[in-house]
Amino acid sequence: MKAAAFAYVAPRTLDEALAALEAHGDEAKLLAGGQSLAPVLALRLASPAVLIDLNRVAGLAQLEIDSDGSTRAGAMVRCRTLELSPELAQVQPLLHAAMPWIAHVQIRNRGTLGGSLAHADPSAELPALALVCEATLRVRSARGEREIAAEAFFRGVFTTALAAGEVLSEVRYPAWPRHRRWGFIELARRHGDYAIVGVACWVELDSNGRVEQARVVLFGAADMPVRARAVESALIGEH
Repeated sequence: MKAAAFAYVAPRTLDEALAALEAHGDEAKLLAGGQSLAPVLALRLASPAVLIDLNRVAGLAQLEIDSDGSTRAGAMVRCRTLELSPELAQVQPLLHAAMPWIAHVQIRNRGTLGGSLAHADPSAELPALALVCEATLRVRSARGEREIAAEAFFRGVFTTALAAGEVLSEVRYPAWPRHRRWGFIELARRHGDYAIVGVACWVELDSNGRVEQARVVLFGAADMPVRARAVESALIGEH
């Protein structure tokens, strides 16, 4: 099956993209890497009248590390860019190390950070990583700009806090403490398949080697990535 006919818009600036989205409203879909949207269009599970392509929009593909150690990634940064960045490995080791778990390299070459977060698949790695890393998501619309904590961004299956006319523009990951220890694993039928279930976590130890802070996030286990708060509490004080 092929996608239904649609008009195609390729803005060069974010303001142009926002204007097009404002003009067409619910009749429009945003195209980032297309790894989730293209199959949906091909199966005609969605038939937008207008497709707004973000791939030519300037300023959405930057990956920058600030002096305080925090990381800012534009919504159009490819998963493969995150995977191959030695700088990211130094400042965001969990985020960097989890990239090879995402699908296959061909998918990571095209798939984007913002596309995955906005799609909000409960089995996807990037939403869980945003939650465990305490990321903040910056969104823009013709009405202005706002920031949403990852913990408030995901609302359910394929559902987020994005309002009509809003575009995810940037994700900020706070500085990663050097003494933090982390882990990431997922279960799938075979490598590259959707995760049946997965976990991303970190702990911070006190001077005696006991856990003083912990964050554990499950994905594929509910309708969105969720913190395992009982596990976090149980870890406090453990060696």
